[in-house]
Amino acid sequence: MKLSHLVKASLLLSVSTSSLYHINALANTQSQPQQLEKVVIAGQKINESAANSQLKVNDFTLQAQTKLQQFNAVTKELDGLNVYNQQMQSQLDNQVSELAQLARSMEEVSIIERQISPLMARMISTLENFVQLDVPFLGEERNKRVNDLNEMMTRADISVSEKFRRVLEAYQVEVDYGRTIEAYSGLLTVEGQQMDVDFLRVGRVSFIYQTRDGSRLGHWDQTSGQWQSLSQDYRLGINKALRIARKQLAPDLIMVPLTNTQTEL
Repeated sequence: MKLSHLVKASLLLSVSTSSLYHINALANTQSQPQQLEKVVIAGQKINESAANSQLKVNDFTLQAQTKLQQFNAVTKELDGLNVYNQQMQSQLDNQVSELAQLARSMEEVSIIERQISPLMARMISTLENFVQLDVPFLGEERNKRVNDLNEMMTRADISVSEKFRRVLEAYQVEVDYGRTIEAYSGLLTVEGQQMDVDFLRVGRVSFIYQTRDGSRLGHWDQTSGQWQSLSQDYRLGINKALRIARKQLAPDLIMVPLTNTQTEL
């Protein structure tokens, strides 16, 4: 009787142990999917966090590259500005030097003006004497030029440089007279009669007149200061020279009497 109670107790204990084992196994089997799901969710969160971190890294990298490019651009601009500043400084130094030179020149201008005005007055006076002593061609024109220069010297509205230019221009005109040939018409008193004549000037070496009808010829004698008659032998040569002077003939050899032009100023 006692044995059967022990057997029963043993059987009950075995059944209980087996039941607990199956219950634990069933519990473990039911909890595995939940753990896997938690692991998957945790992995997804990690991936999302890594992706977000990568985006932030990419953004920071792009910002860094942009800043680097801006820095390089600013550096190049700064280098260009430094070169430009050096050039401007060189120009400024040159301008300061030029200003100093101009200041010295302005101080010298007044001295030059005080010296050049008397020089021009002497030049005009010399030119006037030369015209009076020279061969008397174009007397009215040349005397007017000298008178205009004398009048110009008293005018305040003409600069010193312009006055000097005009004086030199008058001298140049007189120089040109000595190397040109010219023919022009005018009135001349011949033997007490005023006659219409053609004048021929060959430089300053020959000054001749011929009446319009060709009946009278003459040349200027600088030594005596008078007109001297010429023979009709010169008529063909003088007519040819007149036509050359008027550009009616090509330049050619001409035969004309010479005028003594030795003049003392």
